[in-house]
Amino acid sequence: MAKAKKSDFGDVTIRCPGCKQYHSLNVDPAQKGPCWGFNGDLDKPTFTPSLLVHSGHFVKGYETKECWCSYKERFGEDPPFACGVCHSFIRDGMIEFLNDSTHALAGQTVPLGDIE
Repeated sequence: MAKAKKSDFGDVTIRCPGCKQYHSLNVDPAQKGPCWGFNGDLDKPTFTPSLLVHSGHFVKGYETKECWCSYKERFGEDPPFACGVCHSFIRDGMIEFLNDSTHALAGQTVPLGDIE
């Protein structure tokens, strides 16, 4: 299986083993917003520069008392997402998590997860 999937909209999606979510990176400079360099290899993708994802109360400007951290307390079930920071370099199908990541793989380099 491939480690990345390209859409018709100019983005490439990866499955992140750190936060266990999908991240989509715009690789088409004609699209609005941030754009990453991409080596074009879906089996061993490389993106530049690093990828930095904030979620929940880690998002700049977050100003509410309710977030994913209190979801289980409020609704009685596990949340579909987690609050956190995922900061990485993705090179040759490997993902190097930087130490400012808040998940268990911070500081480690592991293979990207397979994606359909």
